[in-house]
Amino acid sequence: MAPGVLAKVAVLVAVLGAATAAGLLMRRRSGRPRTQPADRPALDADLLAGLGVPAEKVTLLQFSSAFCAPCRATRRILQQVTAMMPGVHHVEVDAESHLSEVRTLGILRTPTTLVLDSDGRVRNRVVGQPRRDDVLSALAPLVGTLVPKNGTPGVVR
Repeated sequence: MAPGVLAKVAVLVAVLGAATAAGLLMRRRSGRPRTQPADRPALDADLLAGLGVPAEKVTLLQFSSAFCAPCRATRRILQQVTAMMPGVHHVEVDAESHLSEVRTLGILRTPTTLVLDSDGRVRNRVVGQPRRDDVLSALAPLVGTLVPKNGTPGVVR
């Protein structure tokens, strides 16, 4: 085998290995809440109002796009959570219709859900389709003890 061909094969193997590692890392992190720094300033009130986020409410702010299947599944999950949790609101935003806000908030793909505290601070960011229990766990510090609307304490499975 010629030395040039061997070098090309080595580069190809390295690129495939790096792509596989990156894909596995993205898959592992997808849908999991990432805690944001607590000292982060609150988002601009006008920005939140323009997106339809209610003032002084714990909110699940979901960015979606029209042809995104995981966005529809995320909507169902977040609606289930808000139906169980008193005082938690769900706002879904079409990312394509709010490009300026998407850029301002650093939304890179859909679905992305921001967990906002009552002061308008981003407390968690979930990129991809979240699991219901992970969303409930992310909300726990913001709403106190998890007491779903059915009255049974704890995380409902």
